[in-house]
Amino acid sequence: MKQIKNLCLILTVLFFASCSDDDLSSEFQATKGTFGDIITPEEGQSYQLNPYENQTNTAITITWEDADYNTPTQINYTVEMATAGTNFETPIVVGSTNSTVLAINITAFNGYAVQSGIPPFIEGSLDVRVKSSIGSEEANILYSSSKTIMVTPFTTDLPKLAVPGNHQDWDPATAPLLASSAFGETDYLGYVWLDGAYKFLAPNVLGEFEWGNTDWGDNGNFEGILLENDETDCIADTAGYYLVEANTGTLIYSTTPVSWGIIGEATPTGWDSDTDLVYNSDNRTLEADIDLTPGAFKFRGNNEWGDFDLGTVDSDGFLQNGGDLTFDGPAGNYHVVLDLSNPREYTYSLTQN
Repeated sequence: MKQIKNLCLILTVLFFASCSDDDLSSEFQATKGTFGDIITPEEGQSYQLNPYENQTNTAITITWEDADYNTPTQINYTVEMATAGTNFETPIVVGSTNSTVLAINITAFNGYAVQSGIPPFIEGSLDVRVKSSIGSEEANILYSSSKTIMVTPFTTDLPKLAVPGNHQDWDPATAPLLASSAFGETDYLGYVWLDGAYKFLAPNVLGEFEWGNTDWGDNGNFEGILLENDETDCIADTAGYYLVEANTGTLIYSTTPVSWGIIGEATPTGWDSDTDLVYNSDNRTLEADIDLTPGAFKFRGNNEWGDFDLGTVDSDGFLQNGGDLTFDGPAGNYHVVLDLSNPREYTYSLTQN
């Protein structure tokens, strides 16, 4: 009997020892731990982003010291940026990793900088920090110290001028726009319905059009000369649709009336004459309902061959001068829309009625 009691005692001890080991294993949790510093970039480091560089090139590499949770475990890291001085109230997540390094290319970094509110081509500041956590539910969150960097982002949008005037009740925010040919160029152009007085208005640093920004008018002689100070309103004597050009570098401007039509094998009168398009003031497009049959066509201005000849689509889907377009749909009546309201980015559509 004594042997049986001893055996039971041994089994009982082993059982509890086994349970104790399992409980320790299942209930073990990492302690809070500590997080160190960001190693790179350096405090105050400046980045001027280049729109002409290969956009997949690395713009910034962020490295940091490991977080320490006092036990071997996989750590999740998330890099955050925010407008400097906002205490990361609305952080922008720029990437996650399990290592202690994160490289960001030019396109992504530029996007984060613009998203934070830094105006294109203006240097602004961003705060950078790293968040660490463990497990799938982001347990035991820690933050590194933050660093402030300087960034000059860019935009790939062409620079714009607004054309407020009598044609739209002098409202800068809703005024039609002109666009220059490239960054740094001052040769603005676009198609605008004009009716009486108008001016040219530059955006502010945030890209907004409002009175108080730099604006230009006529020098008073009405010979196409722009003036920034002591100017008078430019004048369109006849209401109509114009190609408007303004160069804020050479201080000259011009307006050319243009009536647009569609012409070609696909149209009712073939290549002999245009079918006129009518301006729609609600959406600033040129439109018509006409019968189309399969064949070539293009858009032509002023019923003549010359400067106004849109018959090619580039890789971005925008109309260009020269060439012929092709209609290959079923014959029928179509609503034709020529949209010249986005300067230098012209489009069209053919919708069967």
